[in-house]
Amino acid sequence: MKTLAWMITAVTLFCACTVKNGKSQQGADAISDDSLATIEVKYATGFSVRDSADIRLVNIGRKDRFAFVRDAAAVVPEGYTKVVVPIKSTICMTSLQLSNFTVLHALDIVKGVTGTKNLFNKDVKQRVKDGRIVKIGMEGEFDSELILAANPDVILISPFKRGGYDAIKETGAEWVKLVGMLIGQEQESNKVFAGIEQRYNDLKTKVENANYEVLPTVTSGEMHYGTWRAVGGKNYLAQLFKDAGADYVIKDDEEAGENLEFEAMYALSAKADYWRILNSYPGEFSYEALKASEPRNALFKAFKERKVIYCNMKQQPYYEITPVEPDVISGGRLSASVL
Repeated sequence: MKTLAWMITAVTLFCACTVKNGKSQQGADAISDDSLATIEVKYATGFSVRDSADIRLVNIGRKDRFAFVRDAAAVVPEGYTKVVVPIKSTICMTSLQLSNFTVLHALDIVKGVTGTKNLFNKDVKQRVKDGRIVKIGMEGEFDSELILAANPDVILISPFKRGGYDAIKETGAEWVKLVGMLIGQEQESNKVFAGIEQRYNDLKTKVENANYEVLPTVTSGEMHYGTWRAVGGKNYLAQLFKDAGADYVIKDDEEAGENLEFEAMYALSAKADYWRILNSYPGEFSYEALKASEPRNALFKAFKERKVIYCNMKQQPYYEITPVEPDVISGGRLSASVL
């Protein structure tokens, strides 16, 4: 089985990124085949695409370098992993990756997922039910026989054992375009991304034109196992908060995130106007449940004034839509509401 195990090191679209040396290089040696349409990296950092006559070089982060080729016999530069495209099959380890195949109407290529416990997409669920997509098990308990039977060309995995969003540090990428390159749907991925970009920027412009005298402050997260995973200023969430018209309490932190003690987080967030919480609570979450999980939560201004904005991932497809509909997340149209 010729399978490329791919370490995915970022999961956002353009909303989390800043422009940085990422545009595809054009010229006399650019690929002319319509199926290998030009891919322009507009926002992502640490992600570049360079086309030559028969090879597309894709750099992701500091270490991951791939050469996308049509001919398996093609010779690629030293240090690059050869990937024959378009791929015919893949296994997605997260719903974040899966969402890009969904939006490109390319679920036929997906042959395996980890599970469907918190999956909302009805089409994917039906494919699992009738066997077109197999469940390979959860991390640490993968069914190797099922993986071998699926025989994927590429396995998209995450290097982070628990989620991946909060662990993003340097790299952000326009992943729908990356998937488009993998499956030979570059033009469609460009079109889909352009639509996302337009909707997001339209919403961002409305916020900018509102001219608020004082922006509402917001904090995010909660205590888990004795620490608070604090999302830093370089995390995609910090950019979402900014674009949505909020003043994030840790916006100046140069890190993507870190674990803080309650006292440290309270010092930063005690007076925040709003408190954003995302979890998978079994049942109906409430202020009583939030206080029960950590009695000191009741000390926050947002708790006292009942301005906790909450989304239950057991009830809403948060991770399924975040990569392809950041405008829905930023605009608050996902069913996340004030408790």
